[in-house]
Amino acid sequence: MKRTNLFFKVEIEHDTEERPERLGEEIRRQLMKFYGVREAELTSYTQTDN
Repeated sequence: MKRTNLFFKVEIEHDTEERPERLGEEIRRQLMKFYGVREAELTSYTQTDN
């Protein structure tokens, strides 16, 4: 079976008290659960002031 690496950029809006790491971890869990992803990780995040 062939393996392919996919790279996504995801922009989210969240409350100030909500941690981006927790949101990233939840997205990772959902990918693994619903799409049979073998491995996923949150490598970094950036925040913008809007």
